[in-house]
Amino acid sequence: MSDTAEPSIIARVEGAAGTLLMNRPKALNALDLAMIRAFQAALDAWKGDAAVKLVLLEGAGGKAFCAGGDVRGIRQFAIDGDKASVEAFFAEEYAVNAGIARFGKPWLSLMDGVCMGGGIGVAVHNGPRVVTEHALLAMPETAIALFPDVGTSYILPRIQGEIGTWLALTGARFKGADAVHAGLASHYVLRESLPELRDALLGGDATVVEHFAAPLPEASFHPHRAAIARCFGHDSMAEIMAALAAEGTEWAAEQTKILRRMSPTSLCVSLELIRRGAGATLDECLEMELALTRSVVHDHPDFREGVRAVLVDKGNPPAQWTPATIEAVDPAAIAALFSIS
Repeated sequence: MSDTAEPSIIARVEGAAGTLLMNRPKALNALDLAMIRAFQAALDAWKGDAAVKLVLLEGAGGKAFCAGGDVRGIRQFAIDGDKASVEAFFAEEYAVNAGIARFGKPWLSLMDGVCMGGGIGVAVHNGPRVVTEHALLAMPETAIALFPDVGTSYILPRIQGEIGTWLALTGARFKGADAVHAGLASHYVLRESLPELRDALLGGDATVVEHFAAPLPEASFHPHRAAIARCFGHDSMAEIMAALAAEGTEWAAEQTKILRRMSPTSLCVSLELIRRGAGATLDECLEMELALTRSVVHDHPDFREGVRAVLVDKGNPPAQWTPATIEAVDPAAIAALFSIS
């Protein structure tokens, strides 16, 4: 059965819960504009409905909760010069992120499988936020020359020990337990318990998730916490790269190798965004992100090149960045990207 045979979002009221199933399994439930508008319709319908005590969000197919936004489609809009479609996608997506935060009732996400980018955006601003042992969370935007968006410029700088900065710049993959340790998720529940948990949640009491929580394994990044804080607490990419070089460890060398593959401009934009986000409200962060989409997507070649390399041609040939190195990035050019609204 094709993804188009059924709605891409299946919305129902079941018991005392509004249930949302992201239903594009062949696309790993990546968000397109139709899905974003279905989210908004659910927010509008259920926010004032006293019979709906909570919302339960899931992804279809067993492989992914939501792999993010449909950036290949956005790239094509940019190539076509269709600024209105790009603006509509991001503006409406960010409005959904804000609406989830202001929903006033529990918005409970069951993150099982891949959850990246826009998937994190529809899960992290409310809760409870459940992950399984099969969950894999990441913000991989620097690999495609975008930046951590969907309100994560508010969330990531508030993770202690510069874990959020490290996550934003390197695109590090977090297993389910890692996400709980970092604060991106609130509860660790084994996949085998999800059907029973789902049934319990239809009663409308979000606190039942506490009864299904499994023992939390140690964070995979635990041995590197001190080094992450030392290296990623700086305010320029040059200082971060120098700090990694000074570590002299295999882990630091691997982080350097990862960062050298990313868009240098995107790294500098993302770091500046995270630092600005630390002192901003969620609404201010979303506004800042929306302004950045206008300049980064349309006025800089790296986004189109990054999506081509990672998602269209899948690394063959590898991305050719402009400029090619972190050292060649002009701080004035970064400031100019932030000044466009």
